[in-house]
Amino acid sequence: MKTEDLLLQRNSHPKLGGEVPDPEIMEFLYQAALRAPDHGNLRPWQFVEFTGEGRDKLGQLFCDSLLSEQPDADEAAQRKRRNMPLRAPVVIAVIAKVVSDHPKVPVIEQVISAGTAAQNILLAAHAKGLGAMWRTGDVAFESTVAEGLGLSGDDVITGFIYLGEIEGRTKPVPEHNSDDFVQRWS
Repeated sequence: MKTEDLLLQRNSHPKLGGEVPDPEIMEFLYQAALRAPDHGNLRPWQFVEFTGEGRDKLGQLFCDSLLSEQPDADEAAQRKRRNMPLRAPVVIAVIAKVVSDHPKVPVIEQVISAGTAAQNILLAAHAKGLGAMWRTGDVAFESTVAEGLGLSGDDVITGFIYLGEIEGRTKPVPEHNSDDFVQRWS
């Protein structure tokens, strides 16, 4: 795939299926993530990969978090939470491992670095012909989920990347006019 096509044709894919990609492909995705910009060489990233029964455990964690916030949540809401990680054969939690008192690298740069690592995973997946979707939702911001993933108080869940083979129709890549987003000072 040409670089231009990779950058301009990447799109999110909500319907994902198939098998867990080969270990070599997964390693390629992680190596791409590790090339993210990283002020201070802090390597402020952690990735937690969920496959197979791990997705069920993540779904239960999502449900437990819901119940800690809303003890009277109905069965439909609980089922929805438990089934969220089952939307794809692989879910990757992308976490910013924040050093809150770093003298030169502000927290925002560390979180953005984890975000660029996530973007690199999305681009690498597209390069390998896989579909991916970056999701957050309430679960990314709930303390019960963070605790269940073993995160410290300063760590930030940047998102959950759902990964697999593209199923269903591929939605068209939207056209944007760069003039709507670019301000030029000459």
